[in-house]
Amino acid sequence: MAADYTNTPAEQASLAALKGQLPLVGLTGGIGSGKTAVSDELAILGAAIVDTDLIAHQITAPGGAAIPLIHEQFGAEFIDPSGALDRSKMRSLVFADPQARKSLEDITHPLIRHETIKQAQQLVEKRAPYLIFVVPLLIESGNWRSLLDYLVVVDCPEETQIERVMQRSKLPRKDVEAILKAQTSRAERLAYADMVIENQGTLDQLKVEVLSLHQKILQIQKDRSSSS
Repeated sequence: MAADYTNTPAEQASLAALKGQLPLVGLTGGIGSGKTAVSDELAILGAAIVDTDLIAHQITAPGGAAIPLIHEQFGAEFIDPSGALDRSKMRSLVFADPQARKSLEDITHPLIRHETIKQAQQLVEKRAPYLIFVVPLLIESGNWRSLLDYLVVVDCPEETQIERVMQRSKLPRKDVEAILKAQTSRAERLAYADMVIENQGTLDQLKVEVLSLHQKILQIQKDRSSSS
């Protein structure tokens, strides 16, 4: 259950206020494309990272801000023995019941938005060269694009996505295919991209791609600064 939300006008304004202070880069891709691997490498190179999917996991972990609200809305059977959200059980429910999906989103999305803005504002103050927002369903969310200077898509063949997710999450193939079907198509995602990271090879090959992306962003920013 990836983080997927539309910012309210006030939140949109808070994020828009960051524009111009440093380059704002959106990083997205389908499930299993390798967004985390890319953002990890960019962090090593000095980028500031706000990962909305990581935030979503944190608020539904044991003691997370969403847990009492989920317990109240859905019942104790959706909380696992550790005190975290039972993601498998909730995934089955929200795929079958649109109203349950909306109820979950009404709980999690405001918390994710609040933490996203908080982290972004803190990172701007640290003077990173640029800020990466990792948003799994960025295209689907609608209003992110206007906030960003660049949109980077992590891409690989759909069969590779399916194999990775089956191995990582131990989900049956039909469940992974259902998740892919609910997301924007690969072709549409690529059509929105300013830059594309191909991730179907080795980690060393990915590192070369990420370094090239990092250098491009820095060079574009340098060119813009010198012409202003």
